[in-house]
Amino acid sequence: MTGVGAVAAVLALVLGACSSGGDHGVSPLLSPKASTKASGTASQQAAPSGTASPTESAAPAKGTAKVTGTTVTGLAQPWGVVQLPDGALLVGSRDSGKISRVDPQKHTATQIGVVPGVSHTQGGEAGLLGLAVSPDFGSDHLVYAYFTTESDNRIARMLYDPTRAQGEQLGAPDTILRGIPMGLDHDGGRIAFGPDGMLYAGTGETGRPQLAQDMSSLAGKILRMTPDGQPPQDNPTPGSLVYSSGHRNVEGLAWDAQGRLWSSEFGQDTWDELNLIKPGGNYGWPVVEGIAHRAPYIDPVVQWHPDVASPSGIAYAAGSIWMAALRGQRLWRIPLQGTRTAAAPQAFLTGTYGRLRTVVAVDDHTLLLSTSNTDGRGKPHPGDDRILQLTVS
Repeated sequence: MTGVGAVAAVLALVLGACSSGGDHGVSPLLSPKASTKASGTASQQAAPSGTASPTESAAPAKGTAKVTGTTVTGLAQPWGVVQLPDGALLVGSRDSGKISRVDPQKHTATQIGVVPGVSHTQGGEAGLLGLAVSPDFGSDHLVYAYFTTESDNRIARMLYDPTRAQGEQLGAPDTILRGIPMGLDHDGGRIAFGPDGMLYAGTGETGRPQLAQDMSSLAGKILRMTPDGQPPQDNPTPGSLVYSSGHRNVEGLAWDAQGRLWSSEFGQDTWDELNLIKPGGNYGWPVVEGIAHRAPYIDPVVQWHPDVASPSGIAYAAGSIWMAALRGQRLWRIPLQGTRTAAAPQAFLTGTYGRLRTVVAVDDHTLLLSTSNTDGRGKPHPGDDRILQLTVS
């Protein structure tokens, strides 16, 4: 899109479109690589992007998301949320570095330990961020954490032993990766094990945009590593942890049913993004923001204005990516057909629960969704922060 006239033409085309599900409001613009049509929520352009295998069916254009319960309340600055094999949850508190075990049946949170060395500055985004559970948790009982210290962001793993005394159930951290640049803001922080058994980490450029294009820096990247923190032999660049570059601040990672990696990303003033990640791909920051059609940078599949997004966690369920929005205070559903959008995204829960941080897919039709109103940028309600359970389609 170039020029005021082009923008006006797009808006004129799509004003008045209506929604049969989800919330109304300002909506995203999808990567215009196919014919444009008005669809979905109001003031929205829907133009499917990418390619799809003819064998991959499209998710329904309209879906549903219904809150069916509250798993736990009274959490302080929850960020990382991960499910254990027995169905219990581990939740990290960003500011204090505490990790708690949540019993979904009793709706209780019990502290299991504190990650030592966590540094958080009031008003900033650093601290104890993403959590992940080892793929071999049944035998090794390892919990991974991404966190900020006074000198860097790092990833460590800890032995979780529930037979030890309450509050002392985490072993000493074994740091597998250190030296990720840190800052007051834009620290990334999402970690997750992929279908390939490798650990992925989204990092931020810490307010120094040039680092996103600096291949010698771990900032502004998606990293891929072995469970021991080493570069896999099949990474795009031999000996490097960098899987993709040109990112501003990645806080969401998820894989679809075919094992493709998707990520959410904070933009600056214009566009937030949902990206389909290609090994070795460069996503353009700070040279471009949002859809630019400028080689060699890869365009997002969907882009949003920050006031309706500012995305954090994402999950894949029911054929769609589900994306939690902080400033936007809503849950976005992005229906997929292969590597493209199947229809216009839908927004749910707009303004109902405040800022939304992390999404966990329990199964193909059940999500857990955490709020983020005690993080210094929200307006806490009685009982905040909380984890909600949703049934989705």
